[in-house]
Amino acid sequence: MTHSSSPPPAPAGPLDRFFGLSAAGSSVPQELRAGLTTFLTMSYILFVNPQVLGTAIGVPNAFVQLLMTTAIAAAFGSLAMGLIARYPFAQAPGMGLNAFFAFTVVQGMGVPWQTALGAVFISGALFVVLSALGARQAIVRAIPLGLKFAITAGIGAFLAFLGLRSAGIVVSNPATMLALGNVAAPGAWLAAAGLVITAALTVRRVTGAILYGILLTTLAAVILRLPVYPGGPDGALQAFGGFTGRLGILDAPVWPSALVGQLDIAGAFGLGLLSVVFTFFFVDFFDATGTLTGLAQKAGYLDEQGDMPRARRTFAMDGLAAMFGAFMGTSTTTAYVESASGIGAGGRTGLSAVTVGALFLLSTFLWPLAAAIPGAATAPALILVGALMMEGVKFIDWDDLSESLPAFLTIIAMPLTFSIANGVSFGVLSYCALKLLAGRARDVSPILYGVAALLLARYVFLSAG
Repeated sequence: MTHSSSPPPAPAGPLDRFFGLSAAGSSVPQELRAGLTTFLTMSYILFVNPQVLGTAIGVPNAFVQLLMTTAIAAAFGSLAMGLIARYPFAQAPGMGLNAFFAFTVVQGMGVPWQTALGAVFISGALFVVLSALGARQAIVRAIPLGLKFAITAGIGAFLAFLGLRSAGIVVSNPATMLALGNVAAPGAWLAAAGLVITAALTVRRVTGAILYGILLTTLAAVILRLPVYPGGPDGALQAFGGFTGRLGILDAPVWPSALVGQLDIAGAFGLGLLSVVFTFFFVDFFDATGTLTGLAQKAGYLDEQGDMPRARRTFAMDGLAAMFGAFMGTSTTTAYVESASGIGAGGRTGLSAVTVGALFLLSTFLWPLAAAIPGAATAPALILVGALMMEGVKFIDWDDLSESLPAFLTIIAMPLTFSIANGVSFGVLSYCALKLLAGRARDVSPILYGVAALLLARYVFLSAG
């Protein structure tokens, strides 16, 4: 947040007044660039979510219908966040939760996909209720400031890990879990070159550096015919094959009639599915709460006490997006950590999120164009923004082990467990335990002890199950 003795400039018009552009030190072009940057870094969900959910949801023309419902759910969630909460936080069906939906609940437990959607809807409704009551805001307020900085840094580490993995620089290895990938592969060196170019533009303070980095890297991939796009034989990468739409980059949208309104809420209330509802609720609660808190800190919206203005409204939009997404036929819609790329590009108001929402709506007509952005082109943006989000670690008290160890566990657990929720959980549990055993129990809010007890109960429940 910018601190200045001089009053903010007067709004330049209705758009400026509604979103508070001048007060946030932003402008319409800056917000539009930021929104486009965020969209480009998260547009992969248009193709990945249908692939994941398509393994569990059997409807005619499943891939296209799921792509459309993904775009519509992302558009609604982002527009709601931008227009009502007025923050630059985009939303879309979440990775991880879609895998849990498809592989664990539907395929593993044999739950009908319609009933699983009902469970998602119920969890979203619980989010809205708790947000309206101020419970989520109270929990965020109870998290100490050092852990909030750690959450932001952990999200940065998670983003950087996603970027390195997307570029093929870091790969899985059965012996060591993770290993260095083939750095001579086109995707790896293209991403490395893109990172250097994007970082150089950022150092030179070029406006829109992250967006230009994505576009330049994409252009290089297309012109040089580099095999960095999925779709080759036997899962191999291939060069850009051109646009497959009926009119080049255009293709007619398809209404997902086989998915809309198919959720079974009554079935999800069955006794056997309460654990499924709880898991959807728990994971997204801490995932979204950690993400929104980290993004707000990165954008400079947290005050001296670590509170976020309009917190109830913001958290409620997260729950509302989950409910709408379930109605449309997709797994939990939630705040996207890739919004940090847009914030890094200068996004400070809801106009950025509105831009993302509009682009997702446009993608129902232009979705072949989104396929032209390879993962190697968005990877540099994720790595660079991840590095920028580590800035807050300097505010952590590293001389006090009861502060530094929970912060460290928060940061390292997010990329290593591939979960923001686990990072927040490890941090809260270790913070409460250390303060209690060190005789400093009064340093911790009673609310945080209650949260720690619930987290501990969940992990015990998971180990028992």
